[in-house]
Amino acid sequence: MSINNIKEIDKAYVANTYARFPVAWVKGEGAEITDDGGKKYIDLTSGIAVNTFGVADAEWVKAVTDQLSKLQHSSNLYYTEPCALLAKALCEKSGMKKVFFANSGAEANEGAIKAARRRSFVKKGAGHHTIITLKNSFHGRTITTLAATGQDVFHKEFDPFTEGFVYAEAGNADELRSLTEQYNCAAIMIELIQGEGGINVLTQEYVDEVRKIAEEKDLLIIVDEVQTGNGRTGKYFAYMHYGFTPDIVTTAKGLGGGLPIGAVLLGEKAEDALVPGTHASTFGGNPICAAGALNVVNRLDEKFLKGVEERSKFIIDELSGAKGVNGISGMGLMLGIDCQRPVKEVIADAMDKGVLCITAKTKLRLLPPLNISFDELKTAVAVLKEVLAK
Repeated sequence: MSINNIKEIDKAYVANTYARFPVAWVKGEGAEITDDGGKKYIDLTSGIAVNTFGVADAEWVKAVTDQLSKLQHSSNLYYTEPCALLAKALCEKSGMKKVFFANSGAEANEGAIKAARRRSFVKKGAGHHTIITLKNSFHGRTITTLAATGQDVFHKEFDPFTEGFVYAEAGNADELRSLTEQYNCAAIMIELIQGEGGINVLTQEYVDEVRKIAEEKDLLIIVDEVQTGNGRTGKYFAYMHYGFTPDIVTTAKGLGGGLPIGAVLLGEKAEDALVPGTHASTFGGNPICAAGALNVVNRLDEKFLKGVEERSKFIIDELSGAKGVNGISGMGLMLGIDCQRPVKEVIADAMDKGVLCITAKTKLRLLPPLNISFDELKTAVAVLKEVLAK
């Protein structure tokens, strides 16, 4: 089917919520993806940090299809092996104690909010429910996770939003402390790299202050690793760069390698916050999604993560100081390029030359598959240098 046929059907029947690029994908392999006309592109987006090993990775496909031929779904009234093994693997990777499975990042963040509030209710009593998040954060598109998102642009047209969220300026520990004294709080919720907010990395000093304040006030620390998790930053989770373990971690995107799955990882302070009847998910821990995720988790060992860091260094070394580049932010293969040209023009020119990128606010955002080959990376970076310099 041609792109024009697909666009006509999409326009007629799909809700008009996306400003799509004028291209339709039909197949791919690794970091290469092919459109309906046969043109090939190097994908530096991986479905917004989802396709951990790129498109149609053979080992991942086998893990998924093997499970598909056995059992596609079971409700959580019963046990399944992929769900149990995935929870075990995640706890062993993270140092956390328990896992609740959901379907997406937003749902994982909803679960984390519920866990933090219930823990506070049980320990402190009613009313200690406020959660502090950071300005310029992004935590999802449900009503509650929009309320948790610290950007005014998202707090319009869908009133009333869930109450109980206040926002601190990232880097301002005094403001954070002041909010903990003004409100009866349950938790502080942060992204260590604000992805949708523009690839803004929190400093070690600020994170240390967050930890200190949380300890003093007996507040849980929730780290949203929906985009940063699963090897994206060169460590399994971004918090590992900062030398601490949060009380709750959320993840999704790259966890499933292309299938929809989210997870709430609960640490020692929160492991008993959710009990039967307090939270549930029909599709959470689905055997097929869990099988795909288990393949992802088990392959992200130290050797693999070193490769992520090597690829990151190559990109940064090549683009730092290059013509048309003001600066680079981020970690691992989650990078933001501050362009001198309008970022949408850079993306359009790169796409015309067969390289796919997306935005993060005003920056060019790079989220390639974690195992992209160096040959593909060199080709893509050469294109970026050309279009950035125009």
